[in-house]
Amino acid sequence: MAHTTIYLGCTVPQLLKGASRIFPSHSALGVLRHSSFYYCTVNGTIKSKRKMDHLERTANNFRQEVITQAKVCGITNESETVKRLRLAIANKDFTFKAGQWVDFFIPGVSVVGGFSICSSPGLLEREGILELAVKHTVHPPAHWVHTECTLDSEVALRVGADLHGYQEGKGNGHKLGTVKLYYSAKNTSELLFKKNILGLMNTFPGKITCCFHVTQQRSQICKELQPHVTEGRISEKDLEKHVSNNTSWYICGPPPMIESISKLLSNIGVPGNRVFFEKWW
Repeated sequence: MAHTTIYLGCTVPQLLKGASRIFPSHSALGVLRHSSFYYCTVNGTIKSKRKMDHLERTANNFRQEVITQAKVCGITNESETVKRLRLAIANKDFTFKAGQWVDFFIPGVSVVGGFSICSSPGLLEREGILELAVKHTVHPPAHWVHTECTLDSEVALRVGADLHGYQEGKGNGHKLGTVKLYYSAKNTSELLFKKNILGLMNTFPGKITCCFHVTQQRSQICKELQPHVTEGRISEKDLEKHVSNNTSWYICGPPPMIESISKLLSNIGVPGNRVFFEKWW
């Protein structure tokens, strides 16, 4: 029986990270692979009395030793709260794998940022470009991106990854199973990369499907999205029909959302060792 992946989240750059690993000559749309999710952390209790800095949270995670210089070559608004940065990488030896993040060093800013890579390794190979999706917060690196960053701004990057749960492919490769994405946001304008996701669904019918959830939609939903949009939060009823011994669950979002969905999955009988999430809290 084919392996099934259920992906739940409030943001989806991770969905596109490894897309070109099967078809490296194409864009980031490609295909989702199970290996795209290896750099995740097994579900656990999320409790902290204070908000830790990025370097503290990821102190035990693997990092490349080399810090690489990069220059901002593109800035676009993905939504009212998220900017996409295109970074030109001059170092030909700079590489990354799907599922990795970067430590983000900004001249004059003492706090180091940590941002997920939302482009594919194939884009870096072809064009020397890496992309980050950065949501606006008061955290100094994110605040800098939204208020001070300009074209030709110079920054530095170091690749890191959480290797907990990493598995070697052993040269066997991985067959594409099925992926069901539940993607929740305030409204459709905050559904980042929705066109890319629709493209994946059209390219791999029956293999990749998505249900968009909106919780505060005020305007009319466009016809292209209407068949795939549900108003309201992701519910137990939405998820329980996918429970099986062959299903893995991947959660991405803020801590309260991760905690809530984790408890919901536990309530419907999903064992904890089948639930994974990135540790960005």
